[in-house]
Amino acid sequence: MTPRLHFLPFLLSLSLVAATAASAADPIVFFGTYTRGKAGSKGIYASRLNLETGELNEPVVVAEVENPSFLAIHPNRRFLYAVSEISGADGKPAGGVTAYRIESETGALTRINAQPSGGDGPCHVSIDPSGRCALVANYGSGVAAALKIGEDGALTFGNAIQHTGSSVDPRRQKGPHAHSANPSPDGRHAFVADLGLDKILIHRIDPATGTLTEHGFVKVEPGSGPRHLAVHPNGRWAYVINEMALTVTALNYDASGGSLAPFQTVSTLPDADRDQAGLSTAEIQVHPGGKFLYGSNRGHDTIAVFSIDPADGRLTRLENEPIRGQTPRNFALDPTGRYLLAEGQASNTVSVFRIDPETGRLEYTGHTIEVPSPVCAKFLATE
Repeated sequence: MTPRLHFLPFLLSLSLVAATAASAADPIVFFGTYTRGKAGSKGIYASRLNLETGELNEPVVVAEVENPSFLAIHPNRRFLYAVSEISGADGKPAGGVTAYRIESETGALTRINAQPSGGDGPCHVSIDPSGRCALVANYGSGVAAALKIGEDGALTFGNAIQHTGSSVDPRRQKGPHAHSANPSPDGRHAFVADLGLDKILIHRIDPATGTLTEHGFVKVEPGSGPRHLAVHPNGRWAYVINEMALTVTALNYDASGGSLAPFQTVSTLPDADRDQAGLSTAEIQVHPGGKFLYGSNRGHDTIAVFSIDPADGRLTRLENEPIRGQTPRNFALDPTGRYLLAEGQASNTVSVFRIDPETGRLEYTGHTIEVPSPVCAKFLATE
């Protein structure tokens, strides 16, 4: 154990509790990072957001683990799960998922156990509404996997489904690349956006066994590269952000049949900016109030803001707000819906924006902290 970790509980007490002047109800936020690279990240970091001022205090390391590029918090708020985005040699699976117990007062993490992710290069993890199953997307091998969660938070490997096929881009879509796995609101299905196939595959979830069964799929426009998906609070609509086409596709969700049907596709950028080289999208989130949608543009380094029509779920782009950093691979909305945290992977920054409750537009608070190579942020809501 390194000296830094030996004094970790004391450091967390100072940084995450005592240094927050506003309220103990201010949420803790965990940051997943890439540890391989010049930024010098050590793993998972934690900070606390002051809900009055919009300030994040100095982040501290709460777990040393390799490439924790995506995180998920259990519905009971007692456990956190992190993928280790690792690729093996010759296409052999190498990634894993680690379970941690959360100290709610400080954000300190205690390792419970780890399991293989069922594929190569895991990049996304989520928890089903019952809290009994973790869903994992393995980008490198195009595999969707499920792991059973015990009452103590420990993981047991369930099963994996190998996606097959290809799409139109010869460079990026020669084979499957599962990029995210999200549960449906009723917990019956997993929506797996596969960038390599231009499909959202739909698998049935059995939380009792922690396994998946193939159910169906829906196609998006060829060459889109679907990446991440967000479900509206009303459970009727889902939105997938397309990494390669720089678009968002809106879909109707039929819970009875477990199917998705596209009804609109819109750009995440102004028309004048779409032809710039090196652009791609990344994260997508629906505001807790259901009135607004947000998506990130890498290269353009902005957050696209959309309004959602309450009658039919259709989108209208309102603005593109610069993140005051570089490469927004991920961002997060705080549980109250008042703030958006935009991570700059290339700039090693996290910037805080205030959300206008009437219009959904973003206003930079002037608060930015340094986090090495941040690629995921997850809030732990406090009582």
